[in-house]
Amino acid sequence: MKKKGILNSDISRVVADMGHMDWLAIGDAGTPVPRETEKIDLSIKKGLPSLLAVLDAVLDELAVEKIYLAEEIRQQNPAMLEQLTQRFGESVTVVFISHIALKQNLKQSKAFIRTGEETPFANIILESGVIF
Repeated sequence: MKKKGILNSDISRVVADMGHMDWLAIGDAGTPVPRETEKIDLSIKKGLPSLLAVLDAVLDELAVEKIYLAEEIRQQNPAMLEQLTQRFGESVTVVFISHIALKQNLKQSKAFIRTGEETPFANIILESGVIF
């Protein structure tokens, strides 16, 4: 049995398989996931697990150089935006795109992790960095 880190075998596998500039998406319970994108469904009930809890676990293991967020989060969910951006240093580029574009870009993600989050525009695409 794994002693620490991500215990979910699917998430652990996807994170281990990430290369430089690969994408991994994490989002709310209502996000439509393209058929060609692997969906790892963690949702248990409304709010569980939260997007931030899942993101924190992933960030413990994944180097990130860029994130993509929906432009709409600025007006519709500024509290979540603040929580998300606090988790990244100045070396991580934040790119705002339309919510429609974000959903379309899920096709390029290695996987989408579905949480129980139910706040507006609570979706993020992580672009992996390198550790050297």
